[in-house]
Amino acid sequence: MNQESISQSIAVVHPITLSHGRNAQVWDTDGKRYIDFVGGIGVLNLGHCNPAVVEAIQAQASRLTHYAFNAAPHGPYLELMDQLQRFVPLSYPLAGMLTNSGAEAAENALKVARGATGKRAIIAFDGAFHGRTLATLNLNGKVAPYKQRVGDLPGPVYHLPYPSVDTGVTCEEGLKALERLFSVELAVEDVAAFILEPVQGEGGFLALDPAFAQALRRFCDEHGILIIIDEIQSGFGRTGQRFAFPRLGIEPDLLLLAKSIAGGMPLGALVGRQDLMAALPKGGLGGTYSGNPIACAAALASLAQMTDENLATWGERHEQAIVGRYQRWQAAGLSTALGRLTGVGAMRGIELVNADGSPAPAHLAKVLASARAKGLLLMPSGKARHIIRLLAPLTIEPEVLEEGLDILEQCLVELG
Repeated sequence: MNQESISQSIAVVHPITLSHGRNAQVWDTDGKRYIDFVGGIGVLNLGHCNPAVVEAIQAQASRLTHYAFNAAPHGPYLELMDQLQRFVPLSYPLAGMLTNSGAEAAENALKVARGATGKRAIIAFDGAFHGRTLATLNLNGKVAPYKQRVGDLPGPVYHLPYPSVDTGVTCEEGLKALERLFSVELAVEDVAAFILEPVQGEGGFLALDPAFAQALRRFCDEHGILIIIDEIQSGFGRTGQRFAFPRLGIEPDLLLLAKSIAGGMPLGALVGRQDLMAALPKGGLGGTYSGNPIACAAALASLAQMTDENLATWGERHEQAIVGRYQRWQAAGLSTALGRLTGVGAMRGIELVNADGSPAPAHLAKVLASARAKGLLLMPSGKARHIIRLLAPLTIEPEVLEEGLDILEQCLVELG
């Protein structure tokens, strides 16, 4: 297919053209079948063309395709916000707004944080990814390719090391970096919020140290600083439960949602403490397409399937299959390129390394191409693009999951 009309600044991981999909499988325009371990980059936890989601979309499309909520409210928006209040496991009453994307949710969180605190500075973490808009670019903990050639970005934003067993940065080292930041670069009274991912997605499925998260929560409470938690990729069952932040033993003040919230439809949300979400004046939040009725209907159909029982079952099945297979590979010395297994629950990454243990993006490039030729789609991640992130739909059939892991095994053997 001719792609001359597509911007060459868009990088495509897999040079194929997809035609259709069903649960964890997709087909290209040549009729070739692939097992999908990408899932629209974490958007399709319930699979391609989930029957209940499709039915909800079709039914809503015959009633009301669009209305701007800030012009006149509509039922699907109201019902979804009510359901989100029940679904998000917070101890306090929450309020929120719907957005078109995760990046838009993050942008609005920055507005709310500034409006509520009267402060401007935001602190993010190395390896973070929060979006591609100008403000979220500045939050990202990585320059190439996101920040190159775009000039000055909205700020002020500062970055800290990300404490995690996966990064080798300890809780103590993270707290020392925090202390240094406030003694050298920034006055603590100028900080509006910290923003963090409980499990970094683009960063390589790196899990935040719970002890650091709890120390940070105490610090923020002492100094009147908000914590924004980004669950855009880790939420809606990806780690085996509704969200990943309960694993940290803390609650956010503001929570960012998107990706698998709506079964593939473009939708995001910002939710948080009611007083914070009322901090801006009337008209300070909103958007023409935010909370489109069809997207809301898809989200309602998705949430109805995300019971704690289903999420636990799906997550346990994923975790057992991936961790069990990885352990067998490791024990058998399957490949010298096999590095660490990162992440938690069903949110897992496989690191590829050189003989000296350094990141091996060249190995990952070979695996991506080889797996695609064999009928498996994979997605890279990590600062050096050396970590395979596994994002198969949670609803994948067990035999299809095993088939995909078989293909990945063959690709790793080929690396030697």
